[in-house]
Amino acid sequence: MMTKGIRGAITVEENTVEAVKQATIELFEQLIKANNLKKHLVSHVIFTATKDIDAAYPAKFVREEFGWNNTAFMCEQEMFVKESLPMCIRVLVVYNCEDYFKPVYVYLKGAENLRK
Repeated sequence: MMTKGIRGAITVEENTVEAVKQATIELFEQLIKANNLKKHLVSHVIFTATKDIDAAYPAKFVREEFGWNNTAFMCEQEMFVKESLPMCIRVLVVYNCEDYFKPVYVYLKGAENLRK
């Protein structure tokens, strides 16, 4: 077994609890589906958010919606870079897997521009 990182990101329309919740759930649902994630194989999850998002912690919604209560989460502020994408939540899922596993990264809404 080895460990691989699965990245993803999504933008939110506004800095509200509901907007952060909806974006986090949408992003995580897509990550789970695209990678067929099994929560018992997740080592830990790191969320970052740009400095303009401070209404809620994204990890809270993964615990509530998906029942990932035994997974280690961290929520951090994304490094500020001039002219970077605003209103963005990023995630890194650290996954225990076989060598042949190929992570599928998920970039939604305005975050799709991060991969161009």
